[in-house]
Amino acid sequence: MGKQYCILFLLNQIKLSSICLLISPYLFALLGVPLFFPVDWKGALTCEKSDCNCTFNQQRGCCCAASDMFQLEEDILGRMKFLWHDISTLKGRVQSLTGEHPCLLNSKCFEAIDLCFPFSSVLLNSGNGYNPSLGIFTAPFPGVYVFSFTTYSSVGENGRLYHKVQLMKNGKRGASVWENNREDTEDSATQVVALEMQRGDQVYLDLMSGRKLCTNLQYNVFTGYILYPYIAA
Repeated sequence: MGKQYCILFLLNQIKLSSICLLISPYLFALLGVPLFFPVDWKGALTCEKSDCNCTFNQQRGCCCAASDMFQLEEDILGRMKFLWHDISTLKGRVQSLTGEHPCLLNSKCFEAIDLCFPFSSVLLNSGNGYNPSLGIFTAPFPGVYVFSFTTYSSVGENGRLYHKVQLMKNGKRGASVWENNREDTEDSATQVVALEMQRGDQVYLDLMSGRKLCTNLQYNVFTGYILYPYIAA
C-alpha cells in the first residue's frame, strides 16, 4: 500500500479541536493532488502529541478529535433509540384505537364545528365571485341574488341522519335544512331564497357543530345567480 501520511485538520468553525485522517499517496495521485504542499502555521499547535491511530482505535483522550466524534456518535445513537421507542409506542396506540373504532379510518362523512361547507368541484364561476378554498361567495356588485342549495346524506343501516345546513349572509343565519331521524337512513332537501345584497356581501353554507353529512357528498349542491342588478341613478 505504500507509506501513509497523517494530516492534521483544524476544524475551528465546527468547534472540534482537530481530526486526523490517514491518506494513501495513491489517493493523492488519483485525485491529481500534490503529495506535498506547504502549510503555514503561526503560534503553538493545539496539541503537541498528534496520534492518528487514536481515531481508528477509539481511544479516549487522545490529541485528535476522536473523543469528541465518538461522543457525538453515541449521543446521536441514543437520540435515535429514544425516537424509535416513541414511534413504536405511538404506532401501538394508533393500532389499538383504530381496532376499537374502525370508522375512524373508513368514515365517509363530512363533520365540522360551525364551518363553511366547501365545494371543491366548481362547474361554473362566472365573475369569480365564489372562492372554492373558503367556500364563500362574495357579491361583485349590488342587486338581488337567488341562491339554492341541496343537502344529501346517507348513514347506512343502524345510522342516524343528523345534520343542519344553514345559508349564512354576512355571518347571520338565513334559510336552513335539517334532519334528525333514526327511521330513515337516507334523505335530501333543497332550499331556494332570494337575497338583496350589496357589493362585498358574503354568502356561504354552514354545517352546524356536531352534525354531519355522509356518503356521496357530491350530491350536495350550491348554486347562485344575480336576478337583477341595482343600477345607480
